[in-house]
Amino acid sequence: MILTYPAGRKRVIYIPRDAESRLKHFSSGYPVIVVTGPRQSGKSTLVRHAFPDYRYVSLEDLDYREFAETDPRSFLNQFCNGAILDEVQRCPSLFSYLQTHIDESQQPGEYILTGSQQFGLLSGITQSLAGRAALLTLLPMSYGELERGGKIGKDLDQALFNGAFPPIFDRGLDPHPWHGNYVRTYLERDVRQLIRVQDLGSFQRFLRLCAGRTGQLLNLSSLANDCGITHNTAKAWISVLEASYILHLLPPHHQNFNKRLVKTPKLYFLDTGLAAWLLGVRNCAQLMAHPVRGALFETWVVSELLKARYNAGETPNLYFWRDRSGHEVDLLIDLGTHLVPLEIKSGQTLNRDFFSGLAFWQQMAGEVSGRAWLIYGGDSRQMRSSVSVLPWHEIHSEEFAA
Repeated sequence: MILTYPAGRKRVIYIPRDAESRLKHFSSGYPVIVVTGPRQSGKSTLVRHAFPDYRYVSLEDLDYREFAETDPRSFLNQFCNGAILDEVQRCPSLFSYLQTHIDESQQPGEYILTGSQQFGLLSGITQSLAGRAALLTLLPMSYGELERGGKIGKDLDQALFNGAFPPIFDRGLDPHPWHGNYVRTYLERDVRQLIRVQDLGSFQRFLRLCAGRTGQLLNLSSLANDCGITHNTAKAWISVLEASYILHLLPPHHQNFNKRLVKTPKLYFLDTGLAAWLLGVRNCAQLMAHPVRGALFETWVVSELLKARYNAGETPNLYFWRDRSGHEVDLLIDLGTHLVPLEIKSGQTLNRDFFSGLAFWQQMAGEVSGRAWLIYGGDSRQMRSSVSVLPWHEIHSEEFAA
């Protein structure tokens, strides 16, 4: 699908996003819809496609930002039929005036706000627009979206290497240099806006160390020591990367079944292509034999399940489970009444050992456990007595609710 912007702006190939239906649903009941997510995840393209008649203003533009900061009432009064305000966290003082404006107009879907940093954006929402705004998180594209758009096939290593940021597929770009430019032009700039990074080299080294630990328990002391920074600095940098939607910290599930549990979260990148670039992987051939390939596959599965949850307008319900004896389940999907265990293996050939963690969990959890799932790097679906085996490229064919 070709999306043509007015006034002679560039034409963009639009791949339909799963989040669009939820976005439109929210607009029928809330005066403000807030779309957050990492830079270049497609937020602006999504909202402009969903609301083509709305006036679009980017607050990255200095002229518009100055107008909004110096005369916010006049700035808001110019929008008669709805408006899209992009990167709205750049003007935090606007939120209070938005509250007064929408309370007077009482018009559903009047403002669509987007932002790429949780700190300034969500604090403004909770302070001024609580109860008036619906939140939607848009991560880079899911495998299902790319497959329906004809942008990706069933090559697992290619999918891991490419990642899922839309510009790579919209413009047919080489993923490796694009990810390098992304780190330099967006990630490092955003970090400098949020905290003072006196030594950029240390931060770049920190990013690479985090990439090497994707899928592992977060160990701030180890990260700080290896990077030559303090524990508090490592903690602050992790918070910034999480707020910028680069990392996700997967919490351990609290249900212990009389076992001593690990209480530390696991660190995951939200895009495998970005993690691969930080690890120095230059092509798929290198990735096939890379020692972190299994962790990248686990990262990919976690990010895909998070995307499905966010695209439906829901908060994450993913956890992991590990006790002090080393028994572990990669993911627990908490459905309220029961917990769905899910194991992740990158190998293409099924092995008996793949099922040992699930078997232990099911025996221990009893009726609390839903049907177990195994997602692996092969191509065949199987239905075993207690486990459903799912190939990686069919991850969007199930909702894991049974």
